[in-house]
Amino acid sequence: MKILKNIPVMAAALTVLFSVNATADQLDTVITRGTLNCGVVLDFPPMGYFDKNNEPAGFDVDYCNDLATALGVKSNVLNLTWGDRIPSLISGKTDVVVGSTSDTLERAKSVGFTYPYFVFKFQVFSKPGKNINSFDDLKKIKVGAALGTTYETEYLAYAEKKGWGKGNYTAFKSENDAFLGLYQGKVDAIISTNTNIATKLQSKEFKDYVAGPFVPNYDDVVGLITKRSEVSWINYLNLFLVHQIRDGKLDERYNKHFGSDAPADLIQALRDNK
Repeated sequence: MKILKNIPVMAAALTVLFSVNATADQLDTVITRGTLNCGVVLDFPPMGYFDKNNEPAGFDVDYCNDLATALGVKSNVLNLTWGDRIPSLISGKTDVVVGSTSDTLERAKSVGFTYPYFVFKFQVFSKPGKNINSFDDLKKIKVGAALGTTYETEYLAYAEKKGWGKGNYTAFKSENDAFLGLYQGKVDAIISTNTNIATKLQSKEFKDYVAGPFVPNYDDVVGLITKRSEVSWINYLNLFLVHQIRDGKLDERYNKHFGSDAPADLIQALRDNK
């Protein structure tokens, strides 16, 4: 009889317990755990790479560390490929991905995006002597890009629209593989970001290569990504990005990795969330 009498009390206690668990979100989880699991693509300098001590470094890595500091937790940077970004969130491997992820409407069906935190241009990078003066010149040569990137999507859409299709195209598993393929002569040109190309031009291997035309009429606006359902966490991440601009961290990080203050038009675009 005592057991039967205590059933309502036990049921009420369980209801409270499950209610507390149900309201705990990713922000609470990260703070309670004491560690931020932050995904970065580490073959995409200067946004993400391994330094001479084989430690994660780059603009995106600094943003992970800044976020962890703001939260009062440790930073655990996890190396991802382009294709790993969304699956890492869905599986729970990462809490957030600072991975230069283009904020497309298609991707937003799967993950939640924050405000923008950077804007890229997509550019052609080629061997010397290829004479690529416009994007249309790519139809005559072998072209490649990293699999799963927005610049791959944009190139293939442009080639389809112009009628030469993808017969001259090679997809590479990673950003490093794309540049290696170019260096080894598997392709004559690749599509990448202006920031990555600028970094490669400073290297011994690629100093004589050519930074060519940009993808026409396209700015690559990127945001942080996390689980789509984590509204409170996304709100916190948005406020973090606002503070990166307001507190001078964006300028500090940009200066460190690009050698100057962030351009005024970039800051204005980020302030306008576009």
